[in-house]
Amino acid sequence: MATSQSSSSAIIFAIGAVISAALLSFGLTESVQNFRSFDRVVEVKGLAEREVAADTAIWPLKVVRAGDSQSTIYEQLDKDVQAIRAFLLVNGFDENELSVSSPNVLDKLAERWATEDVGFRYTGDQTLTVYTNKVEQVRELRQQLSELGKKGVSLSGNAYETQVEYHFNGLNDIKPSMIEESARNAREVALRFAEHSDSQLGKIRTADQGQFSIYDRDSNTPHIKIVRVVSTVAYQLVD
Repeated sequence: MATSQSSSSAIIFAIGAVISAALLSFGLTESVQNFRSFDRVVEVKGLAEREVAADTAIWPLKVVRAGDSQSTIYEQLDKDVQAIRAFLLVNGFDENELSVSSPNVLDKLAERWATEDVGFRYTGDQTLTVYTNKVEQVRELRQQLSELGKKGVSLSGNAYETQVEYHFNGLNDIKPSMIEESARNAREVALRFAEHSDSQLGKIRTADQGQFSIYDRDSNTPHIKIVRVVSTVAYQLVD
């Protein structure tokens, strides 16, 4: 009787072990399949670009003078700045759009390595800067600077120092639509990839909105800007 009970227990134990092993195998198989499914990810990038016009201009107008009298240099600089101010005001700019730097006068004989043969002893410069949203007026009026020259105003010929800076400050107004566009473009790329790989697009795993960049369209049109953003999105692929 004891032997019969032992045999029954052994059989029951064996059956239980087989069932347990089968369940464990099934569970492992499902886990691996789920893991592989979860691990199938495609990462894509979506680009959005806009061409926009600059909405702000910073225009420095620098006058330079040279001579042997310091007081004369200051007088000439002040006269030049006042002539530029009048020129700008009569052409549609406002007083609050103009700012003037302090005059900078250099005594060349006071320099460490100066010699008696320095030509004019004093040189001076002063800058009037226009900060405005009247971008087109700046572009048009720059073509008329010869009028100041005809009045005896000594403008600096240094192209770098007198270069106009054009800026676009309306980024916040177009950000939402550009982010939406870049995300939509990224999804279209992911959908095409899923189609070619006989998969379906699942949920978003990760998403990264790149930084916005603003740059000149080209060197000849700095008043026209290109705004660009690239979004990176990772999607899960499912069967």
